[in-house]
Amino acid sequence: MRFLLRPGWIAFVVAVLAFAVACYTLLAPWQFDRESERSAQSRAIANADATPAVGFDTLVPPGTGIGVEDQWRRVTLTGSFDRAAETLVRLRVVDGAPAFEVLTPLRLTDGRTVVVNRGSVPAADRGAVPEYAAAPAGLVTVEGRLRLDETDPQGRPPLVENGTRQVYVSDSRSVAAATGLTPVEGVVVLEAGQPGVLDPIPIAPVGGGAPFSNFSYALQWLTFGAVALIALGLFIRLELLQRNGKRETAGSLRDQLSGRDGFGDEPAPDGRVTDRVTDGADDGPRDTARDAAGSGPGAG
Repeated sequence: MRFLLRPGWIAFVVAVLAFAVACYTLLAPWQFDRESERSAQSRAIANADATPAVGFDTLVPPGTGIGVEDQWRRVTLTGSFDRAAETLVRLRVVDGAPAFEVLTPLRLTDGRTVVVNRGSVPAADRGAVPEYAAAPAGLVTVEGRLRLDETDPQGRPPLVENGTRQVYVSDSRSVAAATGLTPVEGVVVLEAGQPGVLDPIPIAPVGGGAPFSNFSYALQWLTFGAVALIALGLFIRLELLQRNGKRETAGSLRDQLSGRDGFGDEPAPDGRVTDRVTDGADDGPRDTARDAAGSGPGAG
C-alpha cells in the first residue's frame, strides 16, 4: 500500500478524514444544539400560551430589560404611541413576499418607553414603503409578547429613505440609535386584535422550520461522514485490486511468451503433443514432432 504515500493520495485521504471529523464534531453537534434550542423555545411558547397575561412591570420592573427567561410571555401595557419616532424594519419576507415591520415606541404611564412591533405590511412596487394604518392616538392598553432584541450580523446603521426612518432588525438599540430615545431593552410584539396592530408577527421559534428538522439535518451529517469513510475504503480496495490485476496480467503475458503456460501446444495425430515454435531461419512455425520422426533411422 505504498501508493498511499503519493501526494495525490495523501491529499485525498486528508480531505476525506477532515470532512468526516467536521461532520461528527462540528456540523452534526451544531444541528443537535439548534434542535435543542428550538425545542426549548417551543416549550416556552406553549407555557406562555397557557399563562394569562400580566402587567409589563411585573416581569420587567423599572431599571431592567426583557430577560431570556421571560421571552414569549404575554404582557399588557398602557401608554401612548410615539408616532413621530416610528421606525420600519426593512428587508423582511412575509409569505414569500417583501415586507416591512413597523416599530412604534410606546410611552408607558410610568415614564418608560417600550418599542412595540405592530406587525408587518407588504412592500409596494420596487420595495417602496406602502400606505398603512397609523398607530392610534391617546392612551391605549395593548397586549403583546416579550421578545429579545435581534442582532444584525453586519452591524448596519439606521438610515432614512424617502423620508422614512428604517433599520435592519427588530431591535430596541437600533431604534434608540435612529431616534435618540432610550427605550427598555427588548421588544413587545402585538397580538392579533390589539389597538394599532397591522398583520401580526407569527409566534414561532427563532429560525422557523418544521419540528425535528434540525435533528434530521444532524442525522444527515452523520450519514455523510460515514459514507465518506466507506467510500475512502472502497477507493483504496479498488486501487489494490487494480494494481494486483496489472501484475497478474503482466505475469500471464510473460508465461505465454515463454511457453510456460502451455499456450500454443497442439496434439499430433498419434496423440503426441506438438510444440509449435518459430525457427529463426523459416518464415513460419515448424512441427518439431514431425522433424524428430524424419531425423531418425530409416528416414528419407
